Amino acid sequence: MILQVPDGSGNDLLPGAVWYENALAAESPDRPPVVWSPDDLYILYTGGTTGMPKGVLWRNGDANVECFGGSAAPTLAERLVSLAVVSKRAWDSEALPQGDDKVTAVRQMFDAIAPRYDLVNRIMTFRLDVRWRRKTVKLLALPEGSTVIDLASGTGDLCLDLARAGHRPLSFDLSFGMLAADRSGAPRVQADILRLPLSADSVDGATCGFALRNLVELPRFFDELGRVVRPGGRIALLDVGVPRNRLIRTGNNLYFGKVVPKIGGLLSDGAAYRYLPKSVAYLPSPQRMLSDLRAAGFTEVKHLQLSGGITQLLLGTRS
Repeated sequence: MILQVPDGSGNDLLPGAVWYENALAAESPDRPPVVWSPDDLYILYTGGTTGMPKGVLWRNGDANVECFGGSAAPTLAERLVSLAVVSKRAWDSEALPQGDDKVTAVRQMFDAIAPRYDLVNRIMTFRLDVRWRRKTVKLLALPEGSTVIDLASGTGDLCLDLARAGHRPLSFDLSFGMLAADRSGAPRVQADILRLPLSADSVDGATCGFALRNLVELPRFFDELGRVVRPGGRIALLDVGVPRNRLIRTGNNLYFGKVVPKIGGLLSDGAAYRYLPKSVAYLPSPQRMLSDLRAAGFTEVKHLQLSGGITQLLLGTRS
């Protein structure tokens, strides 16, 4: 959930910060109050021993309270685990994060934007994202009743399409915020998709939507797909692309580089939607990805450009 903190004008604390200050005082009366910074993101951890994120306290000038998946705000009866203070500069910088910094930035960024993620996607793609996902499921070309893992599943859009096609989807994502906002009803697991908690040859297929560029080691991800997908199983991996046509490429760069961050800034987090268009630079060439898929044990690998190349789709069959 996104719970508001002080607006910096000397006004009283808004609901999220009030809850945290009260919980802190109840659990540790002698601890000093938090000095809230306008430049930081606050991720709240409560609940069980795993310390999973209950929600996000985030200053953005909007006094409304939003909750993951419609969940109620935490109560004082819930055990306070910690408050992680995260500089927004983790993803709001000219240089794209690398290595472990990238893993942390991506997880925390998606925790933060989860409540309005679907809304922003529909608006900024003019609902083309719905068409792209349906195409992905169709070209997965598996028989009804197949067990399909959706990796970096976000709020579960691909799981919904997989279920409509008669499959049994399983959702995996590193971001608890995204899993909490899931609308699909599919079984959900918070996991690093580079190290899936699945046995070898255990699923019929795998999908992944708009997340390849967020992974630290793409060849390792392909190897993991080769491990868990059974022989004869199928994969369909969807992500943003670079159009070959120069005119389309120029228009796409202008729209996603200039317009999308403004939409994101109005409705969600501007820094996140400045990061996302830039993150396409993480992706290797289609030829390199196809070569890596073959090395991971896939045959019949294909690369398709969708909607003039603004998105791309990788397909393959486990050998």
